[in-house]
Amino acid sequence: MYPAGRVVIGAMLLILAGRTATHALAADPQAYQVTVVATGDATLDTTLKAASSLVSLQKTQAVGPFALAGRARADEARLRTALESFGYYAGRIDIEVAGHPVSDPRLPDLLGDLAKGSVAPVRITVERGPLFHVGTVTLQLPPGEMLSMTEQVAFGLEAGQPAVASDVLAARGRLLTTLQEEGHAFADVGQPTAYLRPATRTLDIVTTAKLGPRVDIGPIQLVGLVKVDPAYVRRRLLVHPGQLYQPSRIEAARQDLASLGVFSDVGVAAAPSLDQAGTLPLTFDFTEGLRHTVALQGGYSTDLGGSAGVTWTHHNLFGHAEKLDLVALLTGLGGTSQNGLGYDVYADLSKPDYYHRDQTLDLRVEGLKQDLEAYNQTALLVHAIVSRKISASWSISAGVGAEQERIVQQGVSRSYTLAFVPLTASYDSTHLANPLDDPTRGFRISLNATPTYSLGSQSGDGSNGLSGSGGNSFFTILQGSAATYFDLARFGLTKAGRSVLAVRIVVGTVQGATTFDLPPDQRLYAGGSGTVRGFKYQGVGPLFSNGNPVGGTSLDAGSFEFRQRIGKSFGVAAFADAGQVSASSAPLHGKLRIGAGVGARYYTPIGPIRLDVAVPLNKPAGGDSFELYIGLGEAF
Repeated sequence: MYPAGRVVIGAMLLILAGRTATHALAADPQAYQVTVVATGDATLDTTLKAASSLVSLQKTQAVGPFALAGRARADEARLRTALESFGYYAGRIDIEVAGHPVSDPRLPDLLGDLAKGSVAPVRITVERGPLFHVGTVTLQLPPGEMLSMTEQVAFGLEAGQPAVASDVLAARGRLLTTLQEEGHAFADVGQPTAYLRPATRTLDIVTTAKLGPRVDIGPIQLVGLVKVDPAYVRRRLLVHPGQLYQPSRIEAARQDLASLGVFSDVGVAAAPSLDQAGTLPLTFDFTEGLRHTVALQGGYSTDLGGSAGVTWTHHNLFGHAEKLDLVALLTGLGGTSQNGLGYDVYADLSKPDYYHRDQTLDLRVEGLKQDLEAYNQTALLVHAIVSRKISASWSISAGVGAEQERIVQQGVSRSYTLAFVPLTASYDSTHLANPLDDPTRGFRISLNATPTYSLGSQSGDGSNGLSGSGGNSFFTILQGSAATYFDLARFGLTKAGRSVLAVRIVVGTVQGATTFDLPPDQRLYAGGSGTVRGFKYQGVGPLFSNGNPVGGTSLDAGSFEFRQRIGKSFGVAAFADAGQVSASSAPLHGKLRIGAGVGARYYTPIGPIRLDVAVPLNKPAGGDSFELYIGLGEAF
């Protein structure tokens, strides 16, 4: 039992395991095995083991009998500190080595008498004793200063609550944060001091605080800008002179500028004192990133074969964080759903803050060639799309586009000119900075509508199973997808982010045209890594008599995947997919195809490298027996 007196609350913090300075006095190291008797509080037990040098060093730092005795005696103080951090100030700690208490002065000699090569049992028993509570709480302020009701609630330390060190220290942090958020830039809250009262089993807490003046943001200086236009950065800033000084708002402004993709580092610092106007100047310090980068990309699946290419990027084309991508990809390097090589070459210009903050203009010109089992396509596409983030989770986009293409299907060649208006609404509550990272919670929902006008002309005899006008048509493609992620840590089954269930559904329909009135590339298909794994690309749905895909006007698919992290860099997955495509305009028609498989993951700083192997559970005639997929990022 402690006598009444003054203790510093910081001493109640957990002391992590470290090395003892005692040196061995015997030549032969003494092996030992530690048993920590459970206290009935699993969290306390974990803390005690972490604080114990006997536990942490038993396998890595063998010492002789004298040093082992010293290590055990030092553990008494470490374990008491850990016990007190949970509010137990009248507990008892007993440590026995080979059946002898550490208080026995003969312990080193007794350990020296053990048989050579024996393992000394170490038993640590901790009795918690009564839980101490907070007694009086005193907050000392300079004359003339007083806390508002909001600040008092933020402090939140009350008489009668358990005297847990982390809770007492957290009260100090909450008060300091609240004071600064209310504009007290120079507020200070001292480390709390506790006075132990054994008779009442309480701790009286005394904390000193100083509010200081409430201040506004003063002049904002931008340092380090070379190629980025300072006027653009100032327009982009989320904080301005004259606003109340708030660290959270200033940090949000820093992160927002860092998200532009043109800076390798963005820092912000407040001046050490107020200026003559009584405001607090800020300085944003920028380090610009590389203006030009080159990236190689590639992927492989047994159905689509290999793809390889290069991307050249200009990250700040006109000084306003415009991004220009020039991409050249070679596709169709083998693959069971490919008949030959293809290419995908495009230029993409992205302009942020287009006439409105968080509004981006995307311009693209693309040349495309594909030689698939379903059709052979050569096309030139252009589009302009404006996207806007309307909240932390919601974004919308609208645009216009045109496509000139020639498609050969079943020996019939048609040329099409298409004009379309893509409309999209997206919801993402996973809030990941990198879209390639593994989601562990939240939803991703996307709704798309693309009204399209097609002007077509046909050449060929039409004797290969094709029907329909092949001429002019107006139709609308409607598609929706939703995915959600469940971290099993919510149910106490695993650690956070280690075991995740992922579920996805995809639904699509085409309104206004039948299957053969549509250009083949505008029809709906399923199969492949994006819908039903285990079936080759476009391999789910109606087929021509020769087994080639027809496509359809409705689609529905679902996926269920379990993802398990292993260690720091590896993971595994198990999944099942199902889907169907039909010529009906309503989903849930057609032949349901089901695939299942397993996968491996290697986690890198830019995202997981994914390898999936899937098999069809109801393979159609002529279908592949399995599919292999290698790529960057999860399937969904």
